[in-house]
Amino acid sequence: MLENLLISMENHNSLFENEIRKLNVPVCDIFVKDGKIVPAKFEKTDKKIGTSDVAEVNKEFPKTVKETENKILKGISGSVNVSGKRVAVLFSGGPAAGGHNVIIGLKKVLGDGNILFGVKNGPKGLLEGTLFEIKEEDVKRILNTGGFDFLGSDRTKIKSEEQYEAVRKTVKDYQLNGIVVVGGDDSNTNAAVLAELLYDMGVQVIGVPKTIDGDLQIGDILPISFGFDTATKIYSELVGNILQDTPSSRKYWHFIKLMGRSASHVALEVALQTRPAIALISEEVEAKKMSLGDIVKSICDVILTRASKGINHGVIVIPEGLIEFVPEMKSLIAELNDIMGHYGEDISKMFTFEEKKDFIYKKLNADSAKLMASLPDEFEKMLLLDRDAHGNLQVSQIPTEKLLITMVEERINEVKNHLDEIAYLNFDEKGLERIKKFKFATNNHFFGYEGRCGAPSLFDAAYTLNLGLCAGSLILDGKTGYIASVTDFDKGGSVLALPLTGLLNIEKRHGKNEMVIKKGLVEVDSPAFKFFEKRRKDWAEKDLFTSPGPRQLWGPVSKQLPITVALNRGYSSLEFNLGKETKVF
Repeated sequence: MLENLLISMENHNSLFENEIRKLNVPVCDIFVKDGKIVPAKFEKTDKKIGTSDVAEVNKEFPKTVKETENKILKGISGSVNVSGKRVAVLFSGGPAAGGHNVIIGLKKVLGDGNILFGVKNGPKGLLEGTLFEIKEEDVKRILNTGGFDFLGSDRTKIKSEEQYEAVRKTVKDYQLNGIVVVGGDDSNTNAAVLAELLYDMGVQVIGVPKTIDGDLQIGDILPISFGFDTATKIYSELVGNILQDTPSSRKYWHFIKLMGRSASHVALEVALQTRPAIALISEEVEAKKMSLGDIVKSICDVILTRASKGINHGVIVIPEGLIEFVPEMKSLIAELNDIMGHYGEDISKMFTFEEKKDFIYKKLNADSAKLMASLPDEFEKMLLLDRDAHGNLQVSQIPTEKLLITMVEERINEVKNHLDEIAYLNFDEKGLERIKKFKFATNNHFFGYEGRCGAPSLFDAAYTLNLGLCAGSLILDGKTGYIASVTDFDKGGSVLALPLTGLLNIEKRHGKNEMVIKKGLVEVDSPAFKFFEKRRKDWAEKDLFTSPGPRQLWGPVSKQLPITVALNRGYSSLEFNLGKETKVF
């Protein structure tokens, strides 16, 4: 009966989910022997990595620096027969598609002779000791599915002596030999701290690079973090749908903010996938020292140019963290972060928002206070939100797209009454008449959570499985203080391990200097940005958009790489190759 079928599809048993569990994904050759998945060995290369703060890092992390020498490890085929290891894995930070396959890779490579524990609710669970043994029936159920729902995650930053002692207790209670931290730059900074902290206890700590933002990347040795491909494919489908709608209704400008807190990799990738009329890139705004007024003017120029041709619609892609890259806003936010970091306890005791606002205003310099007061009330209030656990402004809650709509609308109305102000655009009389009649109608969107936990793309499913195999192999090979990496996506995949201490540098957080992994931003001289820069004028002047459609797990486009990765790494095609498709179970 149909009703019985429908009931049987509940609890992650849709027709789609049942099929993707059967999907074989590509596995790098060093992890396959006689058709079976096996661990790899690692050898130290001569290539060292380190930031400009290497002396300070070496002083703070003497044990792991001595162990790793800050040298990159290369994965090689070899037999590693180790048993009795007790390893815990945790997710940290925001979710990302493919996380479950990291667990699959770990469980598979550790084999029956070792025990894998899952930590519930991220770093907080490590502190509380909420661990459970992961069985084979568990991993079979989550293969190729979901984001982080099997374990859950949180954003707790482990940095106090009390927290360190809680970690030690959990390690002792469960007799752990290893911990795998799956997370972004801040989470892998935590992994570096744990590797140093637990070194004398003989506990290995390995990181795995996750973030949909794509800002945990280091050139050829760590091309991208997992989750980025799935998220950008989902966002590109949504943006592509809206781009298809705009010439259908012919009357709306859609302002679309995309998740990506500190870097514009997501916005750039989606722009390359869909070709909207306008895509703002935060790093370019900062490089050109563009003010809010400059940004608004550049948007209005495109909108009015299209209006002069009778094109009264379009799409604008906006990176989530844009305001932090506008020079005057960056200075204001940095000052607010310092004040809220230094006076956080005092501010937390204040009862009303007005009381907090008055207190903060008195601490701002004159220019910052003036800029703050010029902003719309809603926007001003958002800037004073509590910071996250890492001291960051929660930019996802800042309605940047609405601020831009308000400012753009004001300028367009002003220009329509004073057409001499756009004489530099050289419109003819017919074009100016069209502008006079133009009605600026808008819609705003924020695509964020929609992309974080979709079923992983084939690339992310394969990438995460191989990262899990890499992390597990590092544990079996006795390594600690590394982050797993897979590179050479176009030629079968190469497996590396990067010393976490080699990635650390000093940044100001909560008003004081802290060791952190530096975020990888969009480079304005990169091949991906240069291609975007070369094509965007044509995209602005006429509809050249594309609709990439939904992500594919089977068929001719299922093996498509992120365009930014392919361009920046100099690949000759968009098709990835991470080895032969291999049956996991």
